[in-house]
Amino acid sequence: MKNRDSRHFCGGFTLVEMLIALAIFGMLTAAGVALLSVTARTQEAVDRQLAEVGDIRRTASLLTADLAQTASRPHRDADGRPQIAFAGTDGGGDMLMMFVRTGNDVDAGLPALKRVGYRIAHGRLERLAFAAVDGSDAAVAVPLLDGVRQVRLRYRDRTGAWQPSWFPTDGTQLPVAVELVVDTAREGVVRQVFLVGVGR
Repeated sequence: MKNRDSRHFCGGFTLVEMLIALAIFGMLTAAGVALLSVTARTQEAVDRQLAEVGDIRRTASLLTADLAQTASRPHRDADGRPQIAFAGTDGGGDMLMMFVRTGNDVDAGLPALKRVGYRIAHGRLERLAFAAVDGSDAAVAVPLLDGVRQVRLRYRDRTGAWQPSWFPTDGTQLPVAVELVVDTAREGVVRQVFLVGVGR
């Protein structure tokens, strides 16, 4: 009888062995939870970075398209006063650029003109799409970049010189290129150069 009891006890786990197994299982579980937590934080950071890069690319795409289609067409403001075809500041104020660009009239299948602008509002770079080329100041604002701390603009003329602003005496004259330097809280300083009127 004693031998059978001895063989029975040898086939099971002791309390110490059970405690060791539970301790190992607990450590593996804790390591797995920590790994999942790090993976989730890494994925969140990657998603945030991709979103920020996406904002920069989307802004560059819109500026490339708008500036490439710029037209030498003066317009009138809401009070009927004539305005030059392309007006640009050095970035010190709220309004950065205002100009007329060509587009497509989908219904008629013909080229159309649109007035667009870019401004800084509450630390955010926005694109303005005006309801009409002449007269109306009503515009739809599309946010592009958040956390903008500073904007600097320069305009290249036909002689190759860079001008701090663009308000020519000839109302139909366009710059050759526009340099935009944006300092954002997330991306830091981003410099981009865009050609003007190459898509007309």
